[in-house]
Amino acid sequence: MARPYNTPYKGYSPSYRDHRDHSTSPLDDLRALVAESLRSLLRFWRERGRHMTYAAIVSLGHRLRQNLTYNRLLSFPHLLVAVWVVVMLWGERWAFHSKVEDCHWSNWENWPPGAEPHRVALVADPQLIDPHSYPGRPWPINPLTMQITDNYLRRSYNQLQWQLSPDSIFFLGDLFDGGREWKTQRGVFKDPEWGPHPKSEQKYLKKWHKTYGEFYWLKEYARFGDIFLRPWVEAGTAIGATSKRRKIVTSLPGNHDLGFGSEIKIPVKERFETYFGEGNRIDVVGNHTFVSVDTVSMSAASSVEAKDHDLRPIYKPVEHFLNAAKVEKQKAVERELRFLRGEVPEGQFKHRIQELNKATFDKPSFGDGAPELPTILLTHVPLYRPPGTPCGPLRERWPPTKPPEGQTDPVVPDDRNAISVSRGYQYQNVLEPNDSAQLIQKVGNVVHAFSGDDHDYCAVTHSDAQANVPEITVKSINMAMGVAKPGFLLVSLYNPIDPATGKPLLATGKPTLQTHLCLLPSQLATYLRYATFAVISVAVLAVRAFLVPLLGLKPFALDPANVGPLTPSRSLLPVFKAKIEDYDEYALPPQPRGFSASHNGGGGGGGGGGGNGATARVVQVPGGAWAWEAQELWEWGWEWEWEWVGSRKVGLGRGGQGEGAAEDRDCE
Repeated sequence: MARPYNTPYKGYSPSYRDHRDHSTSPLDDLRALVAESLRSLLRFWRERGRHMTYAAIVSLGHRLRQNLTYNRLLSFPHLLVAVWVVVMLWGERWAFHSKVEDCHWSNWENWPPGAEPHRVALVADPQLIDPHSYPGRPWPINPLTMQITDNYLRRSYNQLQWQLSPDSIFFLGDLFDGGREWKTQRGVFKDPEWGPHPKSEQKYLKKWHKTYGEFYWLKEYARFGDIFLRPWVEAGTAIGATSKRRKIVTSLPGNHDLGFGSEIKIPVKERFETYFGEGNRIDVVGNHTFVSVDTVSMSAASSVEAKDHDLRPIYKPVEHFLNAAKVEKQKAVERELRFLRGEVPEGQFKHRIQELNKATFDKPSFGDGAPELPTILLTHVPLYRPPGTPCGPLRERWPPTKPPEGQTDPVVPDDRNAISVSRGYQYQNVLEPNDSAQLIQKVGNVVHAFSGDDHDYCAVTHSDAQANVPEITVKSINMAMGVAKPGFLLVSLYNPIDPATGKPLLATGKPTLQTHLCLLPSQLATYLRYATFAVISVAVLAVRAFLVPLLGLKPFALDPANVGPLTPSRSLLPVFKAKIEDYDEYALPPQPRGFSASHNGGGGGGGGGGGNGATARVVQVPGGAWAWEAQELWEWGWEWEWEWVGSRKVGLGRGGQGEGAAEDRDCE
């Protein structure tokens, strides 16, 4: 006899999941999941989705009709916002465009008609801001400072590229602010015993060496390329195939890149030259010979420490370069002339076997009679000048001292208008006198010198000991370098020559270069302009808010009573919870399908309300027109709130002195 209640069902077993059907593939499961999702979406659309979409469209249309009127669009707050947009566009975009546009070549070049000069831009001390710049600043401020200064550099440099389109660009050092501080992957990275960090930086060294190493330096290298190299490439691509010979040189180091003199670390120097190239180089540009010299390394030879320590790895490469500079210049000029004549580049020889003592080579002779082009010297550290040598009227920090009545020459010495002749940890404002004289003598035929480091503009003409060479110290392009108006220098070169001989075609003594200082917007002035306009805006809005009730002005905010479809009765989500009574005496009487109503107090019409009570009647029509009578009642002063309960919409309407509750069943 079977046991009572005996069934084949064994109940749920934890091992049941291990016996599920494995015959379906993952693709079938995915299809089933997609199908179920589509069914759920369709079900939602039929039940609530289409009603919500319709309500949203109606609400949006109503709002647009309310806001897209002349009175609304031309209201005072909107006009104030429009003015703010113009102010921001001017400060963040148009000011840069306007400043660089004023520097257009045609505005200041003065060459003979038909001349085709070679145009050069000199960029000094971009000094990308990094954790070394302001080590005491908290976390949110330092990244914000880096972002703001990077934006300034990008906007300035992009305008330089796209508006002025220079043929060549030379950077004059200090590409980074803390480049020398970031630990190298190889080599000994420690301060020399004679050049420790200042006390103000000692407490940060451990963090710098631990957090900011080779990888961080590579990120800074990529950051520099993104700001300066990428726009140069993009501008060249936009120009297309033209006869312009474009060049960009970023290899000249500054003291923030390597250090200065005897305090330079060899691994840091090698890393910089690996990625940017040799700091000592010769370039023939615009029929002029540009000679770049790593003067921060050269200064190690004349330092006090050179007498007691072996600093030759620092300064010997510069020494070898300068000793051969005149010969190398002639070779570079000869290569340029061959290019202009369309000849095969130097270095290609016939493949033949000869005895060494009988061999002949078609190697050009570089004797004293070889042609030489005007030489332009590029150095990061300015050449020596006596203390108090004035820098001229274009220096920003302090204008020249006004000379006494009857005196036409500038006041000398003028310490406020001059570059300070001083030195400190990892810097020296000018080169040593002997270093400057030897530099000019070894390079030879220097017609002009350009330098950086000081961050402000300075134009001087040196003494006879330095061959009366004129020198311009170029302004920094970075807004955080102590000058209100950063800038860069434009140089126009025009020196037509005979390609066959290299002889100049201009009359002897005629100038072959012209310069122009291009100033950029003052970011501090821009921020002050923002602050001033913000104060004015708040004051004007406060005055207007005070005058609205006094003068009967139309308020900007919409009247909630006239919002229409955006009232609570049209809310997409529930805005109240229906009260459910537990006692039968409070229950609603049964109503016909399609609507229900409750009476609170007295009677009321089927669709009106007033007196001591009101009755609400809502009829749902397939297609979503269920709220028209509610809308009509709302226009009579009723307010509606709706909530979904399963497939039902429950509404609570209030009007007059009574209130009514309505339930609308699904008609589908």
